[in-house]
Amino acid sequence: MAARAFLVASLLLSFSLQICSAETYFSSLQRTLIVTASPKAGEVLKSGEDKITVSWSLNQTVPAGTDSSYKTVKVKLCYAPISQVDRAWRKTKDLLSKDKTCQHKVVSTPYKASNNSAEWTVERDVPTATYFVRAYAYDGEDQEVGYGQTTDAHKATNLFEVQAITGRHSSLDIAAVCFSAFSLLSLFGFFFLEKRKARVAK
Repeated sequence: MAARAFLVASLLLSFSLQICSAETYFSSLQRTLIVTASPKAGEVLKSGEDKITVSWSLNQTVPAGTDSSYKTVKVKLCYAPISQVDRAWRKTKDLLSKDKTCQHKVVSTPYKASNNSAEWTVERDVPTATYFVRAYAYDGEDQEVGYGQTTDAHKATNLFEVQAITGRHSSLDIAAVCFSAFSLLSLFGFFFLEKRKARVAK
């Protein structure tokens, strides 16, 4: 009985260690990718309309073979610190499985060391905020093994903004104005007819 309990405990410990070993921390990653994006610092983009062109490649200054385990690159739109203040749902965590910095997927593609580029239309559900672009390199087990970004380590440079759609369209505004005008005319017409009936009755 004791041997069986020991075996179960050993298996649980082994399983727990495997889970822990699979966790990736941002601070453990090397900045091995060079990433650039088309928006200029301070530029304001409109969600659902404007496009971003992103390019990335392996930093040629890293040791040869650094990218030997790279299988996939995922590019993401990430919140700048100024747009994370008092917003726990955007909070940065060193443990990447809990990190909320980069919530908007731009593209996922097989890894190549150079000549990588993608054009992405800012999706309509992207909220108003200040952003930068980050690319993660993943290994065959879909674990982050490297990264690159368009800003500095403090996430303070080369930032751009996205202006979210308001949900209103010009056609709706025109329809609302027409309906209001029609209602007003109908109201005046009603009072005019009522006064006319009153005069006829006298």
